[in-house]
Amino acid sequence: MRNKLILLSSTIIIFLMSGCGFKVVNQSELIDFYIENISTSGDSRISYIVKNNLLPYSKGDGKKLIALELDLKKNKFIKEKNIKNEITKFEVSINAIVKYRLNETKSFEISKKGSYNVASQYLQTLNNEKKLIRMLSEGIAEKIIEELIIRTNDT
Repeated sequence: MRNKLILLSSTIIIFLMSGCGFKVVNQSELIDFYIENISTSGDSRISYIVKNNLLPYSKGDGKKLIALELDLKKNKFIKEKNIKNEITKFEVSINAIVKYRLNETKSFEISKKGSYNVASQYLQTLNNEKKLIRMLSEGIAEKIIEELIIRTNDT
């Protein structure tokens, strides 16, 4: 009897959950713009990564033409030191000021932070920093696209 009750209640829950009307939004369907021009200033490595992640959105058939101006800055801070006063962790912050021109020029800011460990070898420390910068830069590019989707669909 108890097994039938559990089976019946789990079946009802499955039907209720599957019939709720939730649908995953495909972002590619929401993109209604075409990036006509991307100009960057600031840190060259970060600019290169962000620009390359935004380029696929400049090859589309969007109705709205957008020109982007990106000002990217990287800040590096000491996050942790050990008892011998040796640096063990760094924190990297990337700030992006995005100016976009649709009908009029508007702007917004995006910021991402992350930290990496100092390794015993200098080369490994540099590789840790490069990996973090790449990850943060790709995240900045994704946030730019998300913000542009929101702002262009409102108009």
